[in-house]
Amino acid sequence: MNLPEHVKTPSRTPVYAFVGNPNCGKSTLFNALTGLKQKVGNYPGVTVERKVGTAYSQHGHPMTVIDLPGAYSLAARSPDEAVTRDVLLGRRADTQMPDRIVCIVDGSNLERNLYLVHQILDLGRPVILVVNMIDVATNAGLQIRFDHLEKELGIPVIPAQASRGHGLIELKLAMSRSDLPLPKHRWSVPAAIAPAVAELQASLQDADKKPPLIARAEALLLLTDPDPVRVTGSQPLSPRTAAILQQWTKRWQDDGTDWSGSLVGARYDAIGKLTAESVKSAASVAPQNVSDRIDAIVTHGFWGWAVLGSIMTLLFLSIFTLAEYPMGLIESAVAAMADGVKAAMPPGDLRDLITDGAIAGVGGVVIFLPQILILFFFIGLLESTGYMARAAFIMDRLMSRVGLNGKSFIPLLSSYACAIPGIMATRTIEDHKDRLVTILVAPFMSCSARLPVYLLMIAALVPSREVPILTKVGLMLLMYGLGTCGAFAFAWLFKRTLLKGEPPLMIMELPPYRLPRVKDVALQMAERGGIFLKRAGTIILAISIVLWALTAYPKAGEDATPSEQIAQSFAGQAGHVIEPAIEPLGFNWQIGIGLISSFAAREVFVSATSVVFNVEEDEENTEPLLQALRSATWPDGRPLFTPLVCLTLMVFYVFAMQCVSTVAIVKRETNSWRWPLFQIGYQTGFAWILCLIIYQTGTALGF
Repeated sequence: MNLPEHVKTPSRTPVYAFVGNPNCGKSTLFNALTGLKQKVGNYPGVTVERKVGTAYSQHGHPMTVIDLPGAYSLAARSPDEAVTRDVLLGRRADTQMPDRIVCIVDGSNLERNLYLVHQILDLGRPVILVVNMIDVATNAGLQIRFDHLEKELGIPVIPAQASRGHGLIELKLAMSRSDLPLPKHRWSVPAAIAPAVAELQASLQDADKKPPLIARAEALLLLTDPDPVRVTGSQPLSPRTAAILQQWTKRWQDDGTDWSGSLVGARYDAIGKLTAESVKSAASVAPQNVSDRIDAIVTHGFWGWAVLGSIMTLLFLSIFTLAEYPMGLIESAVAAMADGVKAAMPPGDLRDLITDGAIAGVGGVVIFLPQILILFFFIGLLESTGYMARAAFIMDRLMSRVGLNGKSFIPLLSSYACAIPGIMATRTIEDHKDRLVTILVAPFMSCSARLPVYLLMIAALVPSREVPILTKVGLMLLMYGLGTCGAFAFAWLFKRTLLKGEPPLMIMELPPYRLPRVKDVALQMAERGGIFLKRAGTIILAISIVLWALTAYPKAGEDATPSEQIAQSFAGQAGHVIEPAIEPLGFNWQIGIGLISSFAAREVFVSATSVVFNVEEDEENTEPLLQALRSATWPDGRPLFTPLVCLTLMVFYVFAMQCVSTVAIVKRETNSWRWPLFQIGYQTGFAWILCLIIYQTGTALGF
C-alpha cells in the first residue's frame, strides 16, 4: 500500500506521539524508551507539562518521542486534553505534528480506552496499539485476541506489561519499521451527518490547508465538539470553515437532530462490536481481585484515614531519621569549605563574600537536599503504586463539604511537592470556578520549599538530645495539617462568597495497584533534586551574594562589631523599616530581612538567616547556624528564638504568600493580575493576623 505524502517516513528524525487515557502506563513506557534522554518543559503559552525524549530504533537511528497529556477523548473538556488534541491535529505552531502515533490502552478496560483510539485512527497516520497491563486483564479473567484486533484495525498490536518492561522490545521493533501501514478500521458515519462531514472536510482542505485524512478526522471532531476548549497556541479555524460549521449546527438545531449523539453512538457501536469479538471473559472470574480487597481497607471510612495518617507519619519519621547522616556529611563539607577558604585567603571583603555570602547562603539550603529527596521518593512511590488516586477518593468526602470534589485534591496533593505543578494540574478541572478556587488555595499546602524553614525552626525549637523525635514529627504534621485545614477553610469561604457554585460530582478512575518501578521513582527524585540544586546554584546563590552586599555596605567603621555592621547596613535599615509591623509577632529586624528576601523563594529564608545571624563566628572556624540562632537576643538580652517565636514563624510560612514563582504562574493561569494580587493580600494578611493572635496569646499565657 502506498502511503500518502504526509505520512511517508520523513528523511529527518521521525516524531512519535504517545497518547492514551490517564493511568494507562503511558509515561512508564515513555520513560523506559527514553531513559534520561528526555526534556521536561511547558508548551509555550500553556502551562501543561510536556516531555520530549529520544529513543533509538533497532538500527540505532534516533526517534523523537513526545509524551502527550492523558485524555479520554479528542473532544477536549480541559486545557491539557486540548493540548493533546491540538498537537495531533497539527493546530499548534510551536509543536511539530507527529508523523506516527503510539496509542497505549489499559487491557483491563479495553472498551472504554478504545474510544480515543477510534478517533486517532481517523487521523490517517500510522498507529501502533500497545495493550498494556495484560497481567491485570488476565487476573480479571479477560482473554484478549490480539491477532483479531490487529486484523480488524490493520495496525500492529502489542501486548505489554510496562511496569516489568514486557513488550518493550516488540514496541521498539514496531517503531523501527519504515513500512508501518495505515489503519483500516471500518465504521459508518450516520447518513444524516455524512453531507456535513464532506462539506467541512472540503473546506478544511481548501481553506485551512489540511491533508485529506486529517481534514476528515477534524470534520468529525468539530461535529462532536461544538464548544471546544481553546488554549493559547491553538490555531483558529478559517472563517469559511467556521461559517459552514455554524450553518450545519443551526440547521440541525432547528430540525431537532442530535448530530453529536449520533456520531458518538456510531463510534461506540463499532467499538462494542470489535471488543465483543476480541475480548472474552472467563466464567469463573473471582468476585474480588487483589485491588478490590486492598481498596476495601484503604478506602474504608475509618481504616482509610488510619492508613493515610500512618503513611504521612512514616514519611516525616523517615525525613527526620534517615536524612540525619547525609545531612551531617553535607554540613561538615560546607563548614570545611568555608574554613578552607578562610585559611587560604587573607581577611577582606572578597573572602567574606565567598564564605559568608556564597558558601553560607547556598550551603544553608543544600544541607536539606537529603530530606527533599526522601519527600519526593515517597511521593513517587505513592504515585507509581496507584495509592494517590485512593487518597483523592478518601479526601473527596471531605472536599465535598467545602464545595469542591476529589478532582481538586489531586492538584492540592501535588502542591505538597511544589505549588507550581499543583496549580498547573488544575487544568484537569472542567469547572472554571472550581479551578480558580483550587488555584487560590493551593499555595497553602506545605511545599518542599517550606521544609528547610520548618526543619530549621523545629531544630531551634526542640534540640534532638532533649525531646523525643516523635515530638518533631508531630510538629511537622501539625504544620502540614494547618496548611491543609487553611486550604479547605478558604475554599469553603470562596465557594460561598466570591465564586459561588454547586460542587460537581467526581468521576474518577481508580487504577489497579502496581508494583512501583524503581527506575521511574529514581528518575523523579533525580529530576526534582536537580531542580532544587539548580535553584540553590542560581536564585539562592544570587540572592545570597546580593544579601551579603546589602549587609556589608555601607561600612559602619573599623571598630564596629559584625552585629553593629549588619544593623547599619542597607539590609539592616530595611529590616528596621518593617520592624514595627512584625514586632507584634515576636519578630525583630533580623528576621524581617529573612522575610523580605524569602519572597523570591521560601527556602531563601534559611540562606538569609545564615548570612544575617552567622556573623559572630570565630575568625578561622564557622559557627553552626543553630548555635547562632540559639544565642541571638533582643537588645535587652531576652532570647530571640524562643519556642513561641519559632512556632509563630512556622505558622507565618504556612499561610503567607512567599513565592514569586507561584505568583507568576497564577498570573499566567488566570491571565490577570487581579487574582495573584488578591492572593498575596489575603494570604499574607491572614498569616499576619493569625501569628499576632498566636504570639500575643502565648505571651499572655507566659510562654
